[in-house]
Amino acid sequence: MGNPAEPELRLMTIHAHPDDEASKGAATVASCHGEGVHCVLVCCTGGEVGDILNPVMDTPEVREDLVGVRAAELEKSAEIIGYDEVVMLGYRDSGMPDSEENNHPDAFANASPDEAINRLVEVIRRVRPHVIVTYPDDRRGYNHPDHLQVHDISVPAFEVAGDPECCIGTGEPWHPLKLYFTTWSRARIEGLHKKHLELGIESPYSEWWFKRPSQDHLITTQVPVGDYWDVRRDALLAHATQVDPESPFWFGLPDEVARTVHPYDDYVLAQSLVGGPVDGKVEDDLFAGIRTMSADEINAVAHRGVGGRPPDGEALMDKTR
Repeated sequence: MGNPAEPELRLMTIHAHPDDEASKGAATVASCHGEGVHCVLVCCTGGEVGDILNPVMDTPEVREDLVGVRAAELEKSAEIIGYDEVVMLGYRDSGMPDSEENNHPDAFANASPDEAINRLVEVIRRVRPHVIVTYPDDRRGYNHPDHLQVHDISVPAFEVAGDPECCIGTGEPWHPLKLYFTTWSRARIEGLHKKHLELGIESPYSEWWFKRPSQDHLITTQVPVGDYWDVRRDALLAHATQVDPESPFWFGLPDEVARTVHPYDDYVLAQSLVGGPVDGKVEDDLFAGIRTMSADEINAVAHRGVGGRPPDGEALMDKTR
């Protein structure tokens, strides 16, 4: 890991489909990459049955090779964001809820939990990330089967990756130090909605957005990303089949305005072996509490945090509810 006083920091994000890495936390990853953090993307499916949402791309040629096209889009997006590695977990897109694709035997949603967790643990043990970012349990919000499955395998994989008695044959145990959930804050949605109305632009945020229960009280971390707003935009546009450049949802506001409305990516710190914010304070860094540790200290915690149990009996922070 280099100089013990200056360990190489490593970030892993886990997403369901090509394009999710662009819409959720792309600017955060770009910021981390710019600081020298080694960034790895795990994409669980190939997006095989995704709809083509950009009319310009809805051609017979694209439909016939959607898997290849989406793979190329992902490669381009990951390069724009600054990922150092992209790992395909190897499952098939499960399709939208209650669709026929849900029943496909190779669909991610139908994967054996033990097998899927083992696959992910093997990646974690090889990459040895200090921080993992994944999805919350959003069954009351966006309940796409693949997004739910990402949550359902990420949390246990985080917890058992450091346990030598689990996932035998998948590499040397390594317990990541922090687990975060992505989230869409109500404050962000409200800010964007109001700015549309203020500028006389029709807002894409319907009443449905404001009927969803707010999770803002769970937010522990707000990473400043105003300087990386263009990265998020360009990464989204790289997914030409999935993102219409004329979309009012993604691009309704002028860039110079949109970047200022809520210039943060919001996260919930779900579990931590190194503590977290207290007394209502909000972090501004996914690596808070880690940056000041030496490589030897990090290794000691990562190898003593066995099976989700914190080292030396310290309390394991858990904000999953």
